[in-house]
Amino acid sequence: MPKYIFVTGGVVSSVGKGIVTAAIGRILKSRGLSVTVQKLDPYLNVDPGTMSPYQHGEVFVTADGTETDLDLGHYERFLDVSLTRSSSVSTGQIYQSVLGKERRGDYLGGTIQPIPHVTNEIKGCIRAVGRESGADVVLIEVGGTVGDIEGQPFLEAIRQMRKEEGRHDTLSVHVTLLPYLGASGELKTKPTQHSVRELRSMGVLPDVIICRSDRPVKSELKAKISLFCDVESRGVISLLTMPSIYEVPLVLEEEGLGDYILELLRVSDTERDLDDWRELVARLQHPTDEVTVAVVGKYVELHDAYLSVKEALIHAGVHYNTAVQIRWVQSELLEQGDLSSLDGVQGIIVPGGFGERGVEGKIQAARLARTQKIPYLGLCLGLQVMVIEAARAALQSEEPNSTEFAPETPHPVISLLSEQEGVTQKGATMRLGCYPCRLVPGTRAHEAYGVDDIEERHRHRYEFNNAYRDVLAKAGLIASGLSPDGQLVEVCEMQDHPFMVGSQFHPEFQSRPLRPHPLFREFIGAVAAYAGQGESEGSEETAKIVSDVTSAAASGS
Repeated sequence: MPKYIFVTGGVVSSVGKGIVTAAIGRILKSRGLSVTVQKLDPYLNVDPGTMSPYQHGEVFVTADGTETDLDLGHYERFLDVSLTRSSSVSTGQIYQSVLGKERRGDYLGGTIQPIPHVTNEIKGCIRAVGRESGADVVLIEVGGTVGDIEGQPFLEAIRQMRKEEGRHDTLSVHVTLLPYLGASGELKTKPTQHSVRELRSMGVLPDVIICRSDRPVKSELKAKISLFCDVESRGVISLLTMPSIYEVPLVLEEEGLGDYILELLRVSDTERDLDDWRELVARLQHPTDEVTVAVVGKYVELHDAYLSVKEALIHAGVHYNTAVQIRWVQSELLEQGDLSSLDGVQGIIVPGGFGERGVEGKIQAARLARTQKIPYLGLCLGLQVMVIEAARAALQSEEPNSTEFAPETPHPVISLLSEQEGVTQKGATMRLGCYPCRLVPGTRAHEAYGVDDIEERHRHRYEFNNAYRDVLAKAGLIASGLSPDGQLVEVCEMQDHPFMVGSQFHPEFQSRPLRPHPLFREFIGAVAAYAGQGESEGSEETAKIVSDVTSAAASGS
Protein backbone atom coordinates (compact mmCIF):
# COMPACT_ATOMS: atom_id res chain seq x y z
CA MET A 1 0.00 0.00 0.00
CA PRO A 2 1.33 3.46 -0.83
CA LYS A 3 2.08 6.22 1.64
CA TYR A 4 0.17 9.49 1.16
CA ILE A 5 1.59 12.99 1.65
CA PHE A 6 -0.95 15.82 1.57
CA VAL A 7 0.29 19.33 0.78
CA THR A 8 -1.91 22.31 1.68
CA GLY A 9 -1.29 26.05 1.63
CA GLY A 10 -2.19 29.00 3.80
CA VAL A 11 -2.07 32.79 4.15
CA VAL A 12 -1.91 33.57 0.40
CA SER A 13 -2.22 31.81 -2.94
CA SER A 14 0.83 31.30 -5.17
CA VAL A 15 2.93 30.60 -2.10
CA GLY A 16 4.77 27.82 -3.93
CA LYS A 17 2.89 24.63 -3.02
CA GLY A 18 3.44 23.18 -6.49
CA ILE A 19 7.21 23.68 -6.36
CA VAL A 20 7.36 22.33 -2.79
CA THR A 21 5.33 19.27 -3.80
CA ALA A 22 7.57 18.64 -6.82
CA ALA A 23 10.71 19.17 -4.72
CA ILE A 24 9.57 16.70 -2.06
CA GLY A 25 8.92 14.22 -4.85
CA ARG A 26 12.44 14.75 -6.17
CA ILE A 27 13.94 14.21 -2.70
CA LEU A 28 12.03 10.97 -2.21
CA LYS A 29 12.88 9.73 -5.69
CA SER A 30 16.56 10.42 -5.02
CA ARG A 31 16.26 7.93 -2.14
CA GLY A 32 15.08 5.14 -4.39
CA LEU A 33 11.32 5.50 -3.81
CA SER A 34 8.82 5.52 -6.67
CA VAL A 35 6.65 8.63 -6.52
CA THR A 36 3.54 9.93 -8.25
CA VAL A 37 1.69 13.21 -7.77
CA GLN A 38 -1.91 14.39 -7.92
CA LYS A 39 -3.37 17.91 -7.97
CA LEU A 40 -6.77 18.58 -6.38
CA ASP A 41 -8.16 21.82 -7.79
CA PRO A 42 -11.20 23.32 -6.00
CA TYR A 43 -12.59 25.19 -9.02
CA LEU A 44 -15.88 24.06 -10.57
CA ASN A 45 -14.49 23.93 -14.10
CA VAL A 46 -14.07 20.36 -15.29
CA ASP A 47 -10.55 21.27 -16.40
CA PRO A 48 -8.62 24.47 -17.18
CA GLY A 49 -8.92 23.98 -20.95
CA THR A 50 -11.46 26.78 -21.36
CA MET A 51 -9.96 29.13 -18.78
CA SER A 52 -8.18 32.35 -19.71
CA PRO A 53 -4.38 32.32 -19.39
CA TYR A 54 -4.74 35.61 -17.52
CA GLN A 55 -6.61 33.76 -14.77
CA HIS A 56 -4.96 30.37 -14.84
CA GLY A 57 -1.68 30.62 -16.71
CA GLU A 58 -0.58 27.84 -19.02
CA VAL A 59 -2.69 24.78 -19.75
CA PHE A 60 -0.40 21.78 -19.42
CA VAL A 61 -1.24 18.69 -21.49
CA THR A 62 -0.43 15.15 -20.37
CA ALA A 63 0.52 12.32 -22.71
CA ASP A 64 -3.00 10.88 -22.59
CA GLY A 65 -4.50 14.19 -23.72
CA THR A 66 -5.70 15.68 -20.45
CA GLU A 67 -5.70 19.47 -20.10
CA THR A 68 -4.41 20.24 -16.63
CA ASP A 69 -3.09 22.83 -14.22
CA LEU A 70 0.45 24.09 -14.86
CA ASP A 71 1.65 22.49 -11.60
CA LEU A 72 1.57 19.13 -13.35
CA GLY A 73 4.34 20.51 -15.54
CA HIS A 74 6.44 21.12 -12.42
CA TYR A 75 5.73 17.59 -11.21
CA GLU A 76 6.77 16.03 -14.51
CA ARG A 77 9.90 18.13 -14.83
CA PHE A 78 11.15 17.53 -11.28
CA LEU A 79 10.32 13.81 -11.23
CA ASP A 80 11.03 13.08 -14.91
CA VAL A 81 7.78 11.12 -15.23
CA SER A 82 4.74 11.22 -17.50
CA LEU A 83 1.55 11.71 -15.53
CA THR A 84 -1.99 10.83 -16.62
CA ARG A 85 -5.54 12.14 -16.27
CA SER A 86 -5.66 10.52 -12.81
CA SER A 87 -3.20 13.14 -11.59
CA SER A 88 -5.60 16.03 -12.19
CA VAL A 89 -8.86 16.27 -10.24
CA SER A 90 -11.16 19.29 -10.03
CA THR A 91 -14.34 19.93 -8.07
CA GLY A 92 -16.11 20.04 -11.43
CA GLN A 93 -14.97 16.50 -12.21
CA ILE A 94 -16.00 15.28 -8.76
CA TYR A 95 -19.52 16.71 -8.97
CA GLN A 96 -19.88 15.59 -12.59
CA SER A 97 -19.08 12.03 -11.52
CA VAL A 98 -21.33 12.12 -8.45
CA LEU A 99 -24.28 13.52 -10.42
CA GLY A 100 -23.72 10.98 -13.18
CA LYS A 101 -23.95 8.17 -10.64
CA GLU A 102 -27.08 9.70 -9.13
CA ARG A 103 -28.74 9.88 -12.56
CA ARG A 104 -27.91 6.23 -13.17
CA GLY A 105 -29.41 5.25 -9.84
CA ASP A 106 -26.11 4.05 -8.37
CA TYR A 107 -27.02 5.48 -4.97
CA LEU A 108 -30.27 3.48 -4.81
CA GLY A 109 -32.46 6.49 -4.18
CA GLY A 110 -30.37 7.89 -1.34
CA THR A 111 -30.04 11.60 -0.59
CA ILE A 112 -26.79 12.86 -2.14
CA GLN A 113 -24.69 14.90 0.27
CA PRO A 114 -21.16 16.34 0.47
CA ILE A 115 -20.48 13.77 3.19
CA PRO A 116 -20.21 10.91 2.38
CA HIS A 117 -20.83 10.99 -1.38
CA VAL A 118 -18.56 13.86 -2.46
CA THR A 119 -15.81 13.01 0.02
CA ASN A 120 -15.96 9.33 -0.95
CA GLU A 121 -15.53 10.32 -4.60
CA ILE A 122 -12.48 12.41 -3.71
CA LYS A 123 -10.95 9.60 -1.67
CA GLY A 124 -11.63 7.21 -4.53
CA CYS A 125 -9.69 9.46 -6.93
CA ILE A 126 -6.76 9.72 -4.51
CA ARG A 127 -6.56 5.97 -3.96
CA ALA A 128 -7.00 5.29 -7.69
CA VAL A 129 -3.87 7.24 -8.67
CA GLY A 130 -1.86 5.27 -6.12
CA ARG A 131 -3.30 1.98 -7.31
CA GLU A 132 -2.78 2.72 -11.02
CA SER A 133 0.78 3.99 -10.61
CA GLY A 134 1.96 1.37 -8.12
CA ALA A 135 4.04 4.12 -6.49
CA ASP A 136 5.55 3.87 -3.03
CA VAL A 137 4.49 7.43 -2.23
CA VAL A 138 1.59 9.50 -3.55
CA LEU A 139 1.92 13.27 -3.16
CA ILE A 140 -1.38 15.16 -3.21
CA GLU A 141 -1.41 18.95 -3.55
CA VAL A 142 -4.63 20.78 -2.68
CA GLY A 143 -5.08 23.97 -4.69
CA GLY A 144 -6.09 27.25 -3.09
CA THR A 145 -5.64 28.12 0.57
CA VAL A 146 -7.02 26.75 3.80
CA GLY A 147 -10.24 28.61 4.60
CA ASP A 148 -11.49 28.77 1.00
CA ILE A 149 -15.08 27.54 1.03
CA GLU A 150 -14.61 25.52 -2.17
CA GLY A 151 -11.69 23.59 -0.67
CA GLN A 152 -13.53 22.26 2.36
CA PRO A 153 -14.67 18.94 0.80
CA PHE A 154 -11.06 18.13 -0.09
CA LEU A 155 -9.83 18.86 3.43
CA GLU A 156 -12.62 16.73 4.88
CA ALA A 157 -11.65 13.88 2.55
CA ILE A 158 -8.04 14.23 3.72
CA ARG A 159 -9.15 14.13 7.36
CA GLN A 160 -11.03 10.91 6.70
CA MET A 161 -8.14 9.35 4.80
CA ARG A 162 -5.68 10.12 7.59
CA LYS A 163 -8.00 8.26 9.95
CA GLU A 164 -8.63 5.34 7.59
CA GLU A 165 -5.11 4.79 6.27
CA GLY A 166 -3.33 4.75 9.58
CA ARG A 167 -1.05 6.96 11.58
CA HIS A 168 2.19 6.17 9.75
CA ASP A 169 0.82 5.90 6.22
CA THR A 170 -0.16 9.55 5.78
CA LEU A 171 1.54 12.86 6.38
CA SER A 172 0.40 16.47 6.22
CA VAL A 173 2.63 19.27 4.91
CA HIS A 174 1.39 22.84 5.23
CA VAL A 175 3.05 25.66 3.26
CA THR A 176 2.62 29.18 4.60
CA LEU A 177 4.04 32.66 4.10
CA LEU A 178 5.97 34.62 6.70
CA PRO A 179 5.41 38.25 5.64
CA TYR A 180 8.06 40.85 6.38
CA LEU A 181 6.94 44.17 7.87
CA GLY A 182 9.33 46.95 7.01
CA ALA A 183 8.02 49.22 9.75
CA SER A 184 8.98 46.78 12.49
CA GLY A 185 11.81 45.14 10.56
CA GLU A 186 10.69 41.59 11.29
CA LEU A 187 9.01 38.50 9.88
CA LYS A 188 5.57 37.86 11.35
CA THR A 189 4.34 34.41 12.37
CA LYS A 190 0.74 35.31 13.23
CA PRO A 191 -0.65 34.62 9.72
CA THR A 192 0.92 31.16 9.88
CA GLN A 193 -0.58 30.54 13.32
CA HIS A 194 -4.05 31.50 12.07
CA SER A 195 -3.67 29.34 8.97
CA VAL A 196 -2.63 26.30 11.00
CA ARG A 197 -5.47 26.90 13.45
CA GLU A 198 -7.92 26.93 10.52
CA LEU A 199 -6.45 23.69 9.20
CA ARG A 200 -6.62 22.04 12.62
CA SER A 201 -10.23 23.17 13.04
CA MET A 202 -11.04 21.00 10.02
CA GLY A 203 -9.43 17.99 11.66
CA VAL A 204 -6.16 18.01 9.72
CA LEU A 205 -3.12 18.29 11.98
CA PRO A 206 0.03 19.28 10.08
CA ASP A 207 3.20 17.27 10.63
CA VAL A 208 5.40 19.69 8.70
CA ILE A 209 5.12 23.46 8.27
CA ILE A 210 7.19 24.92 5.45
CA CYS A 211 7.70 28.63 6.02
CA ARG A 212 8.13 30.62 2.82
CA SER A 213 9.87 33.94 3.19
CA ASP A 214 12.02 36.46 1.35
CA ARG A 215 14.34 36.80 4.34
CA PRO A 216 16.17 34.24 6.50
CA VAL A 217 14.09 32.64 9.26
CA LYS A 218 15.95 32.63 12.59
CA SER A 219 15.92 29.60 14.86
CA GLU A 220 13.94 31.41 17.58
CA LEU A 221 11.21 32.18 15.05
CA LYS A 222 11.03 28.51 14.06
CA ALA A 223 10.83 27.56 17.75
CA LYS A 224 7.93 29.98 18.20
CA ILE A 225 6.04 28.42 15.26
CA SER A 226 6.74 24.95 16.65
CA LEU A 227 5.31 25.93 20.03
CA PHE A 228 2.21 27.80 18.88
CA CYS A 229 1.34 25.42 16.04
CA ASP A 230 2.04 22.21 17.99
CA VAL A 231 4.51 20.83 15.46
CA GLU A 232 7.84 19.19 16.27
CA SER A 233 10.74 21.59 15.91
CA ARG A 234 12.24 19.36 13.19
CA GLY A 235 8.99 19.78 11.30
CA VAL A 236 9.31 23.55 10.94
CA ILE A 237 11.21 24.08 7.71
CA SER A 238 12.33 27.45 6.37
CA LEU A 239 12.30 27.96 2.62
CA LEU A 240 13.85 31.20 1.47
CA THR A 241 12.93 32.53 -1.95
CA MET A 242 15.64 31.17 -4.26
CA PRO A 243 16.98 32.53 -7.56
CA SER A 244 15.92 29.28 -9.24
CA ILE A 245 13.11 26.83 -8.46
CA TYR A 246 15.56 24.01 -9.11
CA GLU A 247 17.43 24.91 -5.92
CA VAL A 248 14.41 24.06 -3.76
CA PRO A 249 15.03 20.26 -3.44
CA LEU A 250 18.57 20.94 -2.24
CA VAL A 251 17.41 23.55 0.28
CA LEU A 252 14.72 21.25 1.70
CA GLU A 253 17.18 18.36 1.87
CA GLU A 254 19.68 20.52 3.76
CA GLU A 255 16.89 21.45 6.19
CA GLY A 256 16.49 17.74 6.97
CA LEU A 257 13.03 17.36 5.44
CA GLY A 258 13.82 14.10 3.63
CA ASP A 259 15.02 12.36 6.79
CA TYR A 260 12.06 13.63 8.78
CA ILE A 261 9.48 12.47 6.23
CA LEU A 262 10.97 8.96 6.08
CA GLU A 263 11.02 8.81 9.86
CA LEU A 264 7.35 9.83 10.19
CA LEU A 265 6.24 7.41 7.47
CA ARG A 266 8.45 4.63 8.86
CA VAL A 267 10.19 4.08 5.57
CA SER A 268 13.64 2.51 5.76
CA ASP A 269 16.31 5.07 4.99
CA THR A 270 18.20 4.41 1.80
CA GLU A 271 21.18 5.90 0.05
CA ARG A 272 20.40 9.33 -1.30
CA ASP A 273 21.65 10.59 -4.62
CA LEU A 274 21.10 14.22 -5.57
CA ASP A 275 24.48 14.61 -7.28
CA ASP A 276 22.97 15.10 -10.73
CA TRP A 277 20.63 17.74 -9.30
CA ARG A 278 23.52 19.51 -7.57
CA GLU A 279 25.42 19.58 -10.85
CA LEU A 280 22.33 21.04 -12.56
CA VAL A 281 22.10 23.83 -9.99
CA ALA A 282 25.85 24.51 -10.18
CA ARG A 283 25.63 24.93 -13.96
CA LEU A 284 22.61 27.21 -13.51
CA GLN A 285 24.48 29.38 -11.04
CA HIS A 286 27.70 29.63 -13.05
CA PRO A 287 27.00 29.96 -16.79
CA THR A 288 29.91 30.68 -19.08
CA ASP A 289 27.90 32.43 -21.80
CA GLU A 290 24.67 34.35 -22.25
CA VAL A 291 22.18 34.71 -25.11
CA THR A 292 18.96 36.66 -25.56
CA VAL A 293 15.86 34.98 -26.99
CA ALA A 294 12.63 36.79 -27.82
CA VAL A 295 9.37 35.02 -26.94
CA VAL A 296 6.71 36.66 -29.11
CA GLY A 297 3.19 36.18 -27.75
CA LYS A 298 0.02 37.97 -26.73
CA TYR A 299 0.10 37.02 -23.03
CA VAL A 300 3.71 37.99 -22.37
CA GLU A 301 2.84 40.25 -19.44
CA LEU A 302 1.89 37.02 -17.64
CA HIS A 303 4.90 34.72 -17.89
CA ASP A 304 2.98 31.78 -16.44
CA ALA A 305 1.07 31.61 -19.74
CA TYR A 306 4.30 30.30 -21.31
CA LEU A 307 5.75 28.55 -18.27
CA SER A 308 6.84 25.33 -19.98
CA VAL A 309 8.50 27.32 -22.78
CA LYS A 310 10.46 29.33 -20.23
CA GLU A 311 11.57 26.21 -18.37
CA ALA A 312 12.50 24.39 -21.60
CA LEU A 313 14.76 27.31 -22.53
CA ILE A 314 16.43 27.10 -19.12
CA HIS A 315 17.01 23.35 -19.57
CA ALA A 316 18.57 23.85 -23.01
CA GLY A 317 20.72 26.69 -21.72
CA VAL A 318 22.07 24.53 -18.90
CA HIS A 319 23.10 21.95 -21.51
CA TYR A 320 25.40 24.57 -23.08
CA ASN A 321 26.38 26.27 -19.79
CA THR A 322 24.58 29.30 -21.19
CA ALA A 323 22.21 31.68 -19.43
CA VAL A 324 19.16 32.31 -21.59
CA GLN A 325 17.77 35.80 -21.11
CA ILE A 326 14.17 35.92 -22.27
CA ARG A 327 12.85 39.11 -23.86
CA TRP A 328 9.05 39.01 -23.65
CA VAL A 329 7.70 40.69 -26.78
CA GLN A 330 4.04 41.69 -27.12
CA SER A 331 3.03 40.51 -30.60
CA GLU A 332 0.38 43.22 -31.01
CA LEU A 333 3.12 45.89 -30.93
CA LEU A 334 4.81 44.24 -33.91
CA GLU A 335 1.60 44.53 -35.93
CA GLN A 336 2.10 48.28 -36.06
CA GLY A 337 5.43 47.80 -37.82
CA ASP A 338 7.61 48.67 -34.83
CA LEU A 339 10.12 45.80 -34.63
CA SER A 340 12.51 47.58 -32.28
CA SER A 341 11.67 45.14 -29.50
CA LEU A 342 13.41 42.44 -31.56
CA ASP A 343 16.56 44.48 -32.03
CA GLY A 344 19.64 42.55 -30.89
CA VAL A 345 17.94 39.25 -30.08
CA GLN A 346 19.82 36.10 -31.10
CA GLY A 347 16.79 33.85 -31.37
CA ILE A 348 13.01 34.07 -31.74
CA ILE A 349 10.32 31.75 -30.38
CA VAL A 350 6.67 32.04 -31.31
CA PRO A 351 4.69 29.87 -28.85
CA GLY A 352 1.19 28.43 -29.12
CA GLY A 353 -2.06 30.31 -28.79
CA PHE A 354 -5.63 30.66 -29.99
CA GLY A 355 -7.48 33.53 -31.65
CA GLU A 356 -6.63 36.28 -34.10
CA ARG A 357 -5.23 38.88 -31.71
CA GLY A 358 -1.54 39.50 -32.28
CA VAL A 359 -1.16 36.96 -35.11
CA GLU A 360 0.06 39.47 -37.71
CA GLY A 361 2.77 40.55 -35.27
CA LYS A 362 3.90 36.95 -34.94
CA ILE A 363 4.04 36.72 -38.73
CA GLN A 364 6.27 39.80 -38.73
CA ALA A 365 8.58 38.07 -36.26
CA ALA A 366 8.73 34.98 -38.49
CA ARG A 367 9.52 37.17 -41.51
CA LEU A 368 12.38 38.86 -39.69
CA ALA A 369 13.75 35.47 -38.62
CA ARG A 370 13.57 34.06 -42.17
CA THR A 371 15.04 37.02 -44.01
CA GLN A 372 17.78 37.77 -41.48
CA LYS A 373 18.68 34.13 -40.73
CA ILE A 374 17.88 34.53 -37.03
CA PRO A 375 17.32 31.13 -35.34
CA TYR A 376 13.57 30.54 -34.99
CA LEU A 377 11.50 27.93 -33.19
CA GLY A 378 7.75 27.84 -33.79
CA LEU A 379 5.52 25.96 -31.38
CA CYS A 380 2.05 24.95 -32.62
CA LEU A 381 0.71 28.35 -33.70
CA GLY A 382 4.37 29.28 -34.18
CA LEU A 383 4.57 26.69 -36.96
CA GLN A 384 1.37 27.99 -38.51
CA VAL A 385 2.52 31.61 -38.67
CA MET A 386 5.82 30.40 -40.10
CA VAL A 387 3.88 28.61 -42.86
CA ILE A 388 1.66 31.66 -43.51
CA GLU A 389 4.70 33.94 -43.77
CA ALA A 390 6.53 31.56 -46.13
CA ALA A 391 3.40 31.24 -48.30
CA ARG A 392 3.02 35.00 -48.55
CA ALA A 393 6.62 35.28 -49.70
CA ALA A 394 6.33 32.37 -52.14
CA LEU A 395 3.04 33.53 -53.67
CA GLN A 396 3.97 37.23 -53.44
CA SER A 397 0.64 37.97 -51.81
CA GLU A 398 -0.59 38.96 -48.36
CA GLU A 399 -3.69 36.77 -48.76
CA PRO A 400 -2.36 33.37 -47.57
CA ASN A 401 -3.71 32.81 -44.07
CA SER A 402 -5.33 30.36 -41.69
CA THR A 403 -9.08 29.84 -41.85
CA GLU A 404 -9.04 30.39 -38.10
CA PHE A 405 -8.24 34.06 -38.72
CA ALA A 406 -9.53 34.60 -42.28
CA PRO A 407 -12.27 32.07 -43.15
CA GLU A 408 -12.65 33.43 -46.71
CA THR A 409 -8.96 33.55 -47.60
CA PRO A 410 -8.27 32.34 -51.18
CA HIS A 411 -5.08 30.64 -49.92
CA PRO A 412 -5.96 28.66 -46.74
CA VAL A 413 -2.48 27.29 -46.06
CA ILE A 414 -3.66 26.41 -42.53
CA SER A 415 -7.14 24.92 -42.14
CA LEU A 416 -9.29 22.37 -40.36
CA LEU A 417 -8.92 18.84 -41.66
CA SER A 418 -12.61 18.88 -42.61
CA GLU A 419 -11.87 21.80 -44.94
CA GLN A 420 -9.13 19.95 -46.79
CA GLU A 421 -10.00 18.03 -49.93
CA GLY A 422 -9.68 14.26 -49.61
CA VAL A 423 -9.58 14.24 -45.79
CA THR A 424 -12.71 12.67 -44.35
CA GLN A 425 -11.70 11.55 -40.87
CA LYS A 426 -12.49 14.52 -38.64
CA GLY A 427 -12.15 13.02 -35.17
CA ALA A 428 -12.69 15.29 -32.21
CA THR A 429 -12.59 19.08 -32.32
CA MET A 430 -9.02 19.19 -31.04
CA ARG A 431 -5.95 17.00 -31.22
CA LEU A 432 -4.88 16.45 -27.62
CA GLY A 433 -2.07 14.37 -26.18
CA CYS A 434 0.61 12.22 -27.77
CA TYR A 435 0.58 11.40 -31.47
CA PRO A 436 3.27 9.57 -33.48
CA CYS A 437 5.48 11.38 -35.95
CA ARG A 438 7.93 10.03 -38.52
CA LEU A 439 10.94 12.24 -39.20
CA VAL A 440 12.48 12.66 -42.64
CA PRO A 441 16.15 11.57 -42.73
CA GLY A 442 18.63 14.31 -43.54
CA THR A 443 16.53 17.09 -42.00
CA ARG A 444 17.34 19.26 -38.99
CA ALA A 445 14.48 17.68 -37.07
CA HIS A 446 15.83 14.17 -37.68
CA GLU A 447 19.32 15.30 -36.74
CA ALA A 448 18.03 16.84 -33.49
CA TYR A 449 16.16 13.74 -32.33
CA GLY A 450 18.56 11.16 -33.74
CA VAL A 451 15.71 8.68 -34.32
CA ASP A 452 13.15 8.04 -37.05
CA ASP A 453 9.96 7.88 -34.96
CA ILE A 454 8.86 10.10 -32.09
CA GLU A 455 5.73 10.85 -30.05
CA GLU A 456 4.86 14.39 -29.02
CA ARG A 457 1.98 16.16 -27.27
CA HIS A 458 -0.55 18.22 -29.20
CA ARG A 459 -3.20 20.85 -28.38
CA HIS A 460 -4.70 22.37 -31.52
CA ARG A 461 -7.49 22.19 -34.12
CA TYR A 462 -5.95 23.59 -37.28
CA GLU A 463 -3.45 21.80 -39.54
CA PHE A 464 -1.06 22.43 -42.41
CA ASN A 465 -3.09 22.30 -45.64
CA ASN A 466 -1.63 19.49 -47.75
CA ALA A 467 -2.71 21.24 -50.97
CA TYR A 468 0.17 23.69 -50.45
CA ARG A 469 2.83 21.17 -49.44
CA ASP A 470 4.54 20.98 -52.85
CA VAL A 471 4.48 24.67 -53.70
CA LEU A 472 5.94 25.59 -50.31
CA ALA A 473 8.59 22.87 -50.58
CA LYS A 474 9.75 24.45 -53.86
CA ALA A 475 10.03 27.74 -51.97
CA GLY A 476 12.28 26.12 -49.35
CA LEU A 477 9.77 25.22 -46.63
CA ILE A 478 9.83 21.44 -46.30
CA ALA A 479 7.80 19.03 -44.21
CA SER A 480 10.42 17.24 -42.11
CA GLY A 481 8.02 15.36 -39.84
CA LEU A 482 4.79 13.61 -40.84
CA SER A 483 2.17 11.37 -39.28
CA PRO A 484 2.90 7.69 -40.09
CA ASP A 485 0.24 7.73 -42.83
CA GLY A 486 1.76 10.87 -44.36
CA GLN A 487 -1.50 12.83 -44.01
CA LEU A 488 -0.50 15.31 -41.29
CA VAL A 489 2.47 17.67 -41.34
CA GLU A 490 3.96 17.67 -37.85
CA VAL A 491 7.28 19.49 -38.39
CA CYS A 492 8.36 22.08 -40.95
CA GLU A 493 11.73 23.65 -41.51
CA MET A 494 13.24 26.24 -43.79
CA GLN A 495 16.10 25.12 -46.00
CA ASP A 496 19.24 27.24 -46.27
CA HIS A 497 18.64 28.72 -42.82
CA PRO A 498 20.77 28.26 -39.67
CA PHE A 499 17.72 27.02 -37.76
CA MET A 500 14.11 27.73 -38.63
CA VAL A 501 11.95 24.88 -37.39
CA GLY A 502 8.28 24.74 -36.45
CA SER A 503 6.40 21.92 -34.78
CA GLN A 504 2.65 21.38 -34.79
CA PHE A 505 3.07 19.81 -31.35
CA HIS A 506 4.29 21.30 -28.06
CA PRO A 507 7.82 20.02 -27.39
CA GLU A 508 8.09 22.15 -24.27
CA PHE A 509 5.83 19.74 -22.39
CA GLN A 510 8.43 16.98 -22.56
CA SER A 511 11.55 18.97 -21.69
CA ARG A 512 13.30 18.03 -18.45
CA PRO A 513 15.99 19.82 -16.40
CA LEU A 514 18.42 16.92 -16.80
CA ARG A 515 17.20 16.01 -20.30
CA PRO A 516 16.41 19.07 -22.43
CA HIS A 517 14.08 18.57 -25.35
CA PRO A 518 15.97 17.95 -28.63
CA LEU A 519 14.32 20.85 -30.50
CA PHE A 520 15.01 23.34 -27.71
CA ARG A 521 18.53 21.96 -27.29
CA GLU A 522 19.34 22.39 -30.97
CA PHE A 523 17.61 25.77 -31.10
CA ILE A 524 19.77 27.15 -28.28
CA GLY A 525 22.82 25.61 -29.96
CA ALA A 526 21.96 27.57 -33.10
CA VAL A 527 21.30 30.70 -31.03
CA ALA A 528 24.72 30.39 -29.38
CA ALA A 529 26.36 29.95 -32.79
CA TYR A 530 24.49 32.96 -34.18
CA ALA A 531 25.59 35.04 -31.17
CA GLY A 532 29.18 33.90 -31.62
CA GLN A 533 29.35 34.53 -35.36
CA GLY A 534 29.28 38.22 -34.87
CA GLU A 535 27.79 40.67 -32.51
CA SER A 536 29.12 43.13 -35.02
CA GLU A 537 28.04 41.47 -38.22
CA GLY A 538 24.70 39.73 -37.53
CA SER A 539 23.36 41.99 -34.83
CA GLU A 540 24.23 45.27 -36.57
CA GLU A 541 22.67 44.10 -39.82
CA THR A 542 19.53 43.00 -37.99
CA ALA A 543 19.36 46.32 -36.17
CA LYS A 544 19.54 48.12 -39.53
CA ILE A 545 16.73 46.01 -40.99
CA VAL A 546 14.59 46.60 -37.90
CA SER A 547 15.24 50.33 -38.16
CA ASP A 548 14.38 50.39 -41.88
CA VAL A 549 11.13 48.45 -41.37
CA THR A 550 10.11 50.65 -38.45
CA SER A 551 10.84 53.85 -40.40
CA ALA A 552 8.92 52.60 -43.41
CA ALA A 553 5.91 51.78 -41.25
CA ALA A 554 6.04 55.20 -39.62
CA SER A 555 6.08 56.96 -42.99
CA GLY A 556 3.25 54.79 -44.29
CA SER A 557 5.27 53.39 -47.22
